[in-house]
Order: sequence, then structure tokens, then C-alpha cells
Amino acid sequence: MRLRHLMSFGRVALAASACLATAALAEAPLTPLGHTDIPGYTGDFDAITPDPAQDRIFMAAEDHGTVEVFDLGTGRHLRTLRTFGTPHQIFLVPGTHRMIVTDGGKDGTAIVDTRTYEVLGHINLAPGADEAYYDPSTRHYFIVTGGEDVDMQVCYLNEIDPWTGKVLAQLKFASNHTETLRAEQHGDRMFINVADKNEVDVLSKKPLRVIARWPIAGAKKNLTMALDEPDHRLFVVTRDPTKMFVLDTDNGKTVQVVDVSSVNDGVFWDAKRKRIYVPGAAKGEVGIYQLVDPDHVKEIALVPSAIGGKSGAFSAQLHELWVAASPGKRVGGEILWYRVN
Repeated sequence: MRLRHLMSFGRVALAASACLATAALAEAPLTPLGHTDIPGYTGDFDAITPDPAQDRIFMAAEDHGTVEVFDLGTGRHLRTLRTFGTPHQIFLVPGTHRMIVTDGGKDGTAIVDTRTYEVLGHINLAPGADEAYYDPSTRHYFIVTGGEDVDMQVCYLNEIDPWTGKVLAQLKFASNHTETLRAEQHGDRMFINVADKNEVDVLSKKPLRVIARWPIAGAKKNLTMALDEPDHRLFVVTRDPTKMFVLDTDNGKTVQVVDVSSVNDGVFWDAKRKRIYVPGAAKGEVGIYQLVDPDHVKEIALVPSAIGGKSGAFSAQLHELWVAASPGKRVGGEILWYRVN
């Protein structure tokens, strides 16, 4: 299957040069597998969601108002779903043939049949649905709504039963920009970026409420994060300037600040290898950072991607990383595929 990447749309020069040493490739943290061109698009792409069970991958083309469907094995484009306004996140509901598409458009978050792509219904939320996160420990799905994109000075975190679409709880933030959420799997806490306040809010799961606020000092717009629960570390990436703050989750203190690739819209934690992958749109690269010990993170590689590559996905199951290169004002984007070594 992986060889089909190279043959079908290969961007990789694995066989192009006899001078390329096999040992050097084996040592590289990422091996490029190929790319899929997405012609005719402008604006931003958002989340990528792989569906190994049906050998597909979904991408939210937020500024195009579509969800794009690709073959997971070959990268071939299969279908464009056009029934959305501003799609952001895509969640496959376990044990079902349904996906939830978080949509900031007027119709709101949609429940879609993954076999027929029919919209089965919508989840009734405040406008501006954007960031979302599934917590396996509670089997609940959390969606952020409100904010400056829909001219609201507050945001809401909505706790949802993804099997029924029922809203179970709602938490209001005096914030117009609330972003990424991560949850402990062996604890009762969650962490959420409150970007306009330059802080991470710590939440209890039961009841859903704020129990602490941790300031991010020295940078603004903390948009993305990743959690290493066993080592009690939270990796928070900011935009202004681009830094990664390593926080101690026992007390919220910053133990290290690291320069990382900019501009990014996703941070991916690889628990097996203790790595953080940060796609950078500005230079077209993926920054790879190793957790040497809980108090020390170091950059180990900058792997070329493409200008505009700021969002994506990582699959521990498939050992693959995908980067979506948004075209912005250019015409035409792409998805880049990597093997994680």
C-alpha cells in the first residue's frame, strides 16, 4: 500500500539518486511518501481525519465550504461534499457509520452518514462552531462555539454525547477566541487555550467548570497544544511570536520555551517516540521536537513540506503524518504524506 504512494503521486526521490543512502533514510524521523494536488482552491484548509476502517481520509476545506474525501492508500481524490458552510473538524463516531462535521456556517454542526454522505441532522449550538475534541475517557465530544468570527464577545464549550447529538453541558468563557482542548485520560482535568487572554484554563470534567488559569507569559495567541500525560507536560504553541511553552501540569509553571516552526495550526504528540510534530506554513516545513526528559525538549529535524502547510493529522496506528498545505491567496493546495520512522 505504501508503495502506491510513491508510484501514484510520488514526490519522493527515493529511487532518483543512487547517492541517497538507505541508512540515512532509516534515521530520518519522517520519510516523505508523496503528495496529492488539490487544484482550483484558495483560502485555508483545516482538519484532516483518517478513516482506516474504510480506507479513506477526510479534509475540511473551510474557506471552500467543502469536505474533501481521499483514498487513504493511494491519495487519490474520491469526492467533494458540498453541503457545508465553513467546516472545521471531522469526527468519526466510534462503532457507527456517522461523522460529526463541526461547521461555523449558518446551518451549524452536521451529522453525516459516512456511507451515503447524506446529512442526517444537525446539533443545535450557538453560532461559530470551530475547534472540537473527543475525550475517550468520558466518551464525550467537546465543541467550541461563539467568538469573534461570528461577532460574539463570548465563547462556549459544549459537551456532547456524539451518539445522540445531545448537549450535556455548556461552559461560558468571557473570551472571543477560545481554541484547542486536551483531556487527561487518567485524571479529571482538561486544558483549553484561551487565546485572547494569553492563558490556559484548567477545567474539571465533573462538573464542567474552570478550576485554574495559567498565564502564558512572553507571547500571544496560544492556539494549539498537545498533552503528555505520563510526564505531566503540556506543550502550548503560540503565534506571536511562534514559541512552544512546555508547562508542568502539576502547577502550570513554564519549564522551557522553544522556538518552533511558524505559522502552524496543529501540534501532534507522538507518545511512542516522545516527539512533537509542528507543521510550519511560513517556510514550508515540519518541525520535529524530541522530549529528552520532562524538562528538556530539543529540535531534531526540520523536514520540508510546502508553503501554507499548517494543519494536518498524525496516526499512531498507521505511523503516518499528513500535512494540509493551504493555498491562501494562491490557487491550488495539496496534502503531503509522511511515514513516521
